Amino acid sequence: MNRPDRHNEIELNLLKNGSLTYLLGGERVTVPQGNLGAFWAAIPHQIIAYDGSPEYYVVTLPLAWFLQCRLPAELVDRLLHGQFLCEPSAERFELDWVLLSTWESDLRHSPKEPGTATLLELHARLRRLADALPVAKPRQERDRSIGLLGEGGMSKVEQLAAYIAQHYQEPLLIQDVAREIGLHPNYAMNLFKKTFKTTINDYVTQHRLSHAQRLLATTDDKIVDIALDAGYPTLSRFYEAFKRSCRCSPSSYRREHRIAD
Repeated sequence: MNRPDRHNEIELNLLKNGSLTYLLGGERVTVPQGNLGAFWAAIPHQIIAYDGSPEYYVVTLPLAWFLQCRLPAELVDRLLHGQFLCEPSAERFELDWVLLSTWESDLRHSPKEPGTATLLELHARLRRLADALPVAKPRQERDRSIGLLGEGGMSKVEQLAAYIAQHYQEPLLIQDVAREIGLHPNYAMNLFKKTFKTTINDYVTQHRLSHAQRLLATTDDKIVDIALDAGYPTLSRFYEAFKRSCRCSPSSYRREHRIAD
C-alpha cells in the first residue's frame, strides 16, 4: 500500500496462503494464513510486508451495521479501541473459505444489497469469533504493554508511527515527536512522508478523527468534550477537520451511527 488508509468500516481478512503484515495504528500486526482477522479500518493502516503470494478475501462491514448487530461488548470494545483480533487457530479455515466464497457469489448476483442469509451468516461468524477469542488483558495491563511499541527491532519510521499512536491525544509538535525517536525534525518528516506517503500532521489527524468517531458512535458525550479528548485544542479546529475528512458534521455522523447502550 502506497500510504496509510482509513475507512469507516470493520474489515475482515482471510488468507488462503502467505501472510500480510500491517502497520495498524503504529503497531506491526501480521495476518497469518488460515486465521480470520478483524480490525476497525478507521484506524490508519498500511500493508508494509507480505510473505509468499497471498491470496485472500477482504470483507468490509459498514460501522453502523456492525454496531446494530448487538455483538458481545468485549468484541466491539476491543475492535473500536484499535486492536487487531484474530481467530486463535486455523481449524475453521476450510469452512470460512467456503463461507466467504458463498458471500462473494451472493453479492455478485445482488451487488446493491446483501441478502438476508449473507447478513445472518456474517452476524453468526462474528459471534463465533467473539466466543473464540482469549480473555482480554485488563485495560491497565494492555496500556502498559503499549509502552513497548518501538522496541524489539522496529525501524525508526515505525517508531515514529507508534509514538504518534500512543500520544495523539496530547499536543504534538513534529520536533517533539522526532526528538523522542532520536531524529532531526526535517529528516523525520521526510522519512515519514517517503515511507507512508502522508505527512506526520495528517497521520496525527487520522488518529484523532478515528478516536472521535468511536466516541460519537458509542457514547453520549458532548461534542466539545469529544473534541478535547481526541486531542483538538478548540471545537472549531475539530469541526473543520471532521467536515473536511468525513464530509459531514459530527452531529450528523452521530445520528447515522449511534446505537443504544
